[in-house]
Amino acid sequence: MASEKSSASPPISSPAENKLEETLLGQRDEKGNWAPFKRLECAPIFVWPLQPVAFLNWLFKRYIFSFNLVYAAVATVFLLFLSPSADTTQSLSFGWISYLLIRNALAVIIFFGIWHLRLYGTRHQGTVFKYNPHWPKTDSSVFLFRNQNIDNVIWTLGSGVTIWTAVEVMMLWAHANDFITPLHFSENPVIFTLLLLAVPAFRDLHFYLTHRLLHVPVLYKHVHKLHHYNTNPGPWSGLAMHPIEHLLYFSGVLIHFIIPAHPIHILFQLVHAGLSPAPGHSGFDKIVLDELGDKQAIDTHAYTHYLHHKHFECNYANGIIPLDKWFGTFHDGSPEAHSAIRKRSKQRHKLA
Repeated sequence: MASEKSSASPPISSPAENKLEETLLGQRDEKGNWAPFKRLECAPIFVWPLQPVAFLNWLFKRYIFSFNLVYAAVATVFLLFLSPSADTTQSLSFGWISYLLIRNALAVIIFFGIWHLRLYGTRHQGTVFKYNPHWPKTDSSVFLFRNQNIDNVIWTLGSGVTIWTAVEVMMLWAHANDFITPLHFSENPVIFTLLLLAVPAFRDLHFYLTHRLLHVPVLYKHVHKLHHYNTNPGPWSGLAMHPIEHLLYFSGVLIHFIIPAHPIHILFQLVHAGLSPAPGHSGFDKIVLDELGDKQAIDTHAYTHYLHHKHFECNYANGIIPLDKWFGTFHDGSPEAHSAIRKRSKQRHKLA
């Protein structure tokens, strides 16, 4: 979740004005690729001197009151209304396992479907604020049935949701049978809340570590390459991965075999992992809401990861913890950063 220099989105209205705002906020190169003028920045946490105002602004606007709040709300609804009881999950049975599979599949179909329908189905805003001017490929041999969208849906639902559910079943069963130390709000309200707040940050750390692992040549060639076929990603590209990558991707929740947890911590982490790839791979910088009274646009904050799909060897995580900056793989969108990444890549290939 790399943060950009804060500035309110300007009002968006008619299609002509949408195009105007696109040119005011960014520009297209000679190939038609759009990029914002604002340079990406990592979260103002590990900085010196400390920046308390910037940190609090980021904490509330970019970390708490963001898509993270949506994922937390979905996890809460799952826990309160759409999950089997602890008594039920003490023993494995086809009934509650298949129920969770259907529930997770529906959640993905609805959430990913909304993003896809608005941006790619109805093409509501055309290519305004779309990084790549082209639409997903419908005739490419690298995709199942030669169609990028069909391929992405099959991998997402067939492998992604299945492995998400399998991991969730294991964790709920382990929690119900005391293989995971329980954590209750009534007993440790501060630790309970801090752990809940830490979920997106921990996911960023875990994503960086597993993502770097997946770029080791042998794993990239046989596993991660499938995801990187989506050089022009759309919402359904987010969970379009090889099953081995899905196992690594959802494995972060295993930390709770060490760190105590309540089911809400488990569900929040899994829901965050399961749903956040849709906006992160949307391919658009902003969602135009010109039909609303305030006529605003929603930032997708997808540019950080889009640059990874475009340039491969940069932005392995989303910038909450500045690991990319520490290890020299951070791309802020500038020509200078692009040149540095290309130079570094050429040097590594010469050494290989």
